[in-house]
This record gives sequence, structure tokens and C-alpha cells, in this order.
Amino acid sequence: MNNQTKVTNLAELAQLADYSLLDFLSADPDSTDSGEDHQPREVFSGHYVPVKPTPLANPEYIAHSATLFEELGFDEALAQDPGFAQLFSGDVSQLPAPMRKIGWATGYALSIYGTEYIQQCPFRTGNGYGDGRAISVLELVTRNQRWEMQLKGAGRTPYCRGGDGRAVLRSSVREFLAQEHMHALGIPTSRSLSLYVSKTEQVDRPWYFADSQSIDPETMVANPVAISTRVAPSFLRVGQLELFARRALVNEHDNALKELEQIVLHLIDREYHTQISPELALADKVIQLATAFRNRLTDLIANWLRVGFCQGNFNSDNCAAGGYTLDYGPFGFCELFEPMFQPWTGGGRHFAFLNQPYAAEANYKMFCRSLEPLLQSTPEALAQLEQICAEFKPIMQQKLEKMWSQKLGLAQYNSELLIELLQLMVKTSVDYNMFFRQLSQVPQDISSLEISFYQSATAELKQQWINWLEKWQIQTKVAAEPTVLSAHMKGINPKYTWREWLVVPAYQQAESGDYSLISKLQQVLTNPYDEQAEEIEKQFYRLRPTELFGIGGISHYSCSS
Repeated sequence: MNNQTKVTNLAELAQLADYSLLDFLSADPDSTDSGEDHQPREVFSGHYVPVKPTPLANPEYIAHSATLFEELGFDEALAQDPGFAQLFSGDVSQLPAPMRKIGWATGYALSIYGTEYIQQCPFRTGNGYGDGRAISVLELVTRNQRWEMQLKGAGRTPYCRGGDGRAVLRSSVREFLAQEHMHALGIPTSRSLSLYVSKTEQVDRPWYFADSQSIDPETMVANPVAISTRVAPSFLRVGQLELFARRALVNEHDNALKELEQIVLHLIDREYHTQISPELALADKVIQLATAFRNRLTDLIANWLRVGFCQGNFNSDNCAAGGYTLDYGPFGFCELFEPMFQPWTGGGRHFAFLNQPYAAEANYKMFCRSLEPLLQSTPEALAQLEQICAEFKPIMQQKLEKMWSQKLGLAQYNSELLIELLQLMVKTSVDYNMFFRQLSQVPQDISSLEISFYQSATAELKQQWINWLEKWQIQTKVAAEPTVLSAHMKGINPKYTWREWLVVPAYQQAESGDYSLISKLQQVLTNPYDEQAEEIEKQFYRLRPTELFGIGGISHYSCSS
């Protein structure tokens, strides 16, 4: 199909299908051709399990991403095409050739800060851990870019661990909006294609009573079932490499080392083909892969901190090997600045906001460790990999210093100025993103900054702010003329960012069939750096009301999605 021709229906979409993962990697030898494989079981080998998604009952369209449609070359009319709706609400039974009437799920390992855990696997072996309710249904190439499309909440797979395989409307709305928001913020991420809800199917999940300040959910709530489609060049994770490396290290089966090599080469082909030449020897490819991923991962984490994003559960299985943001379950954005901000009740300080560089380093070490079996015959390359891994921490520090300098509009990093600022922000109870956006106006006094304070500063604190601002003004004078500096800083510090208390009404209204607030949030959150209408500013650029602090489902939440 001509790259300039827009896709208007499912038949045209089918012509873009190209299933590299299914064609070049190995299926679980115990799997079925039909994909009727929905009971929990151990998967001992193979890169994926063919599995059919479970369609939504009576699906209804909620939204699609116009931005992503444009990038993919999809006409807006495609969102209303019956075949498109059927596919992306989970029904693959009527797909036209060359599409395949099957989906696939993948296994992976789980490690937290470098320690592998198998307790989450029902068999206590690690062979039952993987995509429990995420099923990929399509790979395609459009406009010279490969994309994989994965249904979240599409029913049970062999990795479901006894769960129902469904996602609820609440979490689906959050993920749908958050992915496109992160993209608009300029941060690599999986993307949102479409969102459908069942008008009749519901599942029970633990959640909070209204206005509850409980940490843990207190009641079971019936939730509408939904399917969101997330899109990325691939969904290969550090945890997948880790799984195959574990098998290779103990020679778990005859093809264990070969399967590790295959998935590493497939990762390079899917995510790094423009950086790593196919003509290189395997050892050289592995070294270049480690270097390229290190660069992407350190950039990613610096960007997370730049906008106040906290992933909340940055295990190896939630760390995309392509170096982008993945898994929007326990995530949150820091409003009231707390260095140890952690929105997920099942997380902990180790995954808190300012600890994310350390979690990333642990995941990167697991990534490098997973590559080691491929370099056993090349000691020089193995030593080189160890050196690359050891350099993660200083490179991460360099990226963070650059990020903080840009946020502050400084020509060079000033540790003393930054530490003093962060301490003042904590003592004064400051809104993280609002403060930096107000600072981007290059103020002459602290009055405009006080808009971001959750409580009035004492006379002593005000004087500390005045002193800090004077030091900052001296530093920024060498950076740029105020108007130029302001424009630069506003391109770094977004005005509109995710505020959970403004998103909650959107999914609550959606439960009764009103999707208007979801649409409005799409518009606001996909233009985060822009000045928007006065009405928008009044509604979305403001501090969280005091009465909403500590409320379950807003200030914190379980991962019951």
C-alpha cells in the first residue's frame, strides 16, 4: 500500500500485516494451533504461546488516539469501521487474510533490584509467569515503521495465574490517557490506539469506599470490563531476556542457549536495527546493544523525574528492552513534592519517585547479566560488557545533572542551588510541576511562585525563598535573556500534567456511558506545554483540594485493575 494512502477499513489494514515475532521466534511446543489455551499451566520453552483473545460482550467504542492514527497513516473513519471495532474489542474470528486469526502471549521472569522472585508463579518455578491478560493480535509495518498491537484485558492466557484475564474500565481509561500524555510530554512510551468497554460484562475488584482514607481497599466493587489496545515497536522486556538466560545458564533444555540468542537478535532487529549493523559478529552486536540500551534507559529515567512521573513498580518485567515507558498500572505523577512519593500501596520506597534511577540500574544489571551466556566464548567481549554495565551509574548521574540544569534554566549544573531548592520545596509543601512552570516565567519576586504552595509560607520560609531566588537569578543571567530563557524553560517544564483527582471523574462518568470528560482530558493532556483557554486553565491548572489528600483511589491505590 502506498505510504501516503490512509487506511480506511480492516481489509486495507490487513495488507500491512507482517508477523516478525511469529515468523522468526519459536512457539511453545506444548501449545495448540487453535489458541484455545486459557488455563494456567507451566511453559517450559519457546518464545510465545499462541492464544485466542476472549472478545468483550456487547462492546462499545469509547475513544481512539487521533495523534497515533495520524502517525500510523490511519484515516479517522477507521475508528468507526465494524471490522476494526471487532478486532480491537477482542474478536479475531473474522479477520481477512493475510491477518492471522490468533494472538500470542509471552513469558518472562520477575526480578526486583536484581533478585529473581518465583512466588508470583503458581507453580513456584517461574515457568508460569508472563502475559496473564495482555494478548498481541497484530504486527504491521506502516510508513517504514514496525508496530505491535496488544490487547490489554483480552482474557486468560496460560500465564493468567488463576485470574480472569480482564481489565476494568477504571484502569483502562487511566492507561489509555496516560500513554498518549507521556508521548506528548516527549517521553518514549507504549502508545494508545483504542478503548472499548463491554455494556454487559462486569468483574469484581477490591476498591475503596467513597472518601476513604484507608491504605488498602475495603470492599469488592463490580466494574465494567474494557479492552485498551497498546502499541509499541515491540513488547520485549528485560524480564524476557532474563527468563531465557536463566534457562541457558542451567541448560534447562537442548535449545535453551539458542532461544536466548534468538530473542536477543530479535530485540536488535525490532528495536535497534538502525543502530546495530546486521553484518557484525554476535559478540559485537551484544556489546552495541548493551551500550544503546544504557543510553535509552538513562535518558528515560531522567525524563521521568523531569515531569514528576513515578512508575511505582519498576521490576525487570516492567522494563521495556527498547527503553520506553511500559506498564501503566501502579503509576502516578508527583503533585505535592515528596522525594519518596509512591502512589502504589503494593510498592515501597525502593520504587519511590527519586529512587527510580537506582531501580533502573538494578534492571540494567539484570539486562547485562542476561547477555553474558552469549559471550562465554569471547572473554574480551565479556569484560567489555562488565565495563559498560559498571558505567551505568556515572552516566545516569550525568543525565540527571543535565535534566536539573535544564529545568532550572542554568547554563551549568549547580548542586548546592538544587539541593537548597528541593529542601525548600519539601518544607513549604510545593506542587512539583506547578512550581517549575511558574519558575519558567522567570519571576522577579516570589509572589508568582506562591501559587504552587499548598500552604502559606512562614516569614522565615519566605525569606529563605527570597534568598534562593536571588541566587537563582544570578545564575540564570549568564544563561540567556529572560524572554528566551522563559521560552526554553516552558519547553522543559509542562503546564498540564496528570492529576489523579481530575481523572477519577472521567472513569466514573464513563461507567454510566458519558465519555465527554475522557475526550476533554485527551485534548488537555496531549498539549501539556501549551497555554490553553482560560476555562481549561481554571479547571486543570490548580492545586489539589485539601479534602482530597489521603483519599484511597486518588492519593494512593492498589493495583486491582
